[in-house]
Amino acid sequence: MVSLNILRTVGSFRTLPLTGRLVTNQPAAFNAVTCPARCLLVGLAKDTWTSKKTLRGTRSENELNRYFWSVTTVRSYSTSNVQMNCWKCKEPIKELPTFFCSSCKVVQPPHEGVSFFSIMDCEDTFALDTHKLQKRYLLLQRSLHPDNFSQKSAEEQEYSEHQSALVNKAYETLQKPLSRGLYLLELKGMRIDDGTDSGVDAEFLFELMEINEALERAQTPEEADKISRDTKWKLKGLTAEIDGALRAGELQTAKALLAQMKYFSNIEEKVKEKLSGYM
Repeated sequence: MVSLNILRTVGSFRTLPLTGRLVTNQPAAFNAVTCPARCLLVGLAKDTWTSKKTLRGTRSENELNRYFWSVTTVRSYSTSNVQMNCWKCKEPIKELPTFFCSSCKVVQPPHEGVSFFSIMDCEDTFALDTHKLQKRYLLLQRSLHPDNFSQKSAEEQEYSEHQSALVNKAYETLQKPLSRGLYLLELKGMRIDDGTDSGVDAEFLFELMEINEALERAQTPEEADKISRDTKWKLKGLTAEIDGALRAGELQTAKALLAQMKYFSNIEEKVKEKLSGYM
């Protein structure tokens, strides 16, 4: 009989929202227009954005998530031949992402098709430099935080809020190996629908059951700490395997390994709770 803890582990895995899930058939957060180059653009200039009232209505977490994924995962068009201008002074925007106009210095709205890796100025690889990621995050939030724009125009307040939230989302996604891996799969065209548990076999589930039972039996901090060390070792190994699979373009292998990473991440959280109970 499968242990109740295994069911809890599997259940927590299935119910946790995947940052890498591709959002489809959702109401658009912004109006869209078709440009002469036949490219679908969302929010590239002031006149393509909806009214202030509509923007205010998109600030719930669900709506922001839908918008972020429409901004960073749509790949059915190209903006290479589209001239983008500052919404205020109309000067050309020479590179993406651009957070402030180089001419008039006003904050810009998020631009379509810019990945989280570009936003955070890091390589689109699984084994990225998390210290550099954190420095970039702190730098962007110091300049984009909405409190800095409380005396600015309504447009600047709205754009800073969306840019700041987008930076938060990018950082949260790329900071942890699991969500980073799922996001990389999305960028490589793999749809994630019901989770990442495909490829998990009975032998692996039995291993999880044994670990959970050992954690239940742990009576001392030393016993729980040993399980914690073993779990971290497993996660470290999975990180290396996932990196290798993604570099080789073996997406199905990477997906199955990410499923295992999710289960071990859940165990790691349970060990932390167990250890905190001894304090």
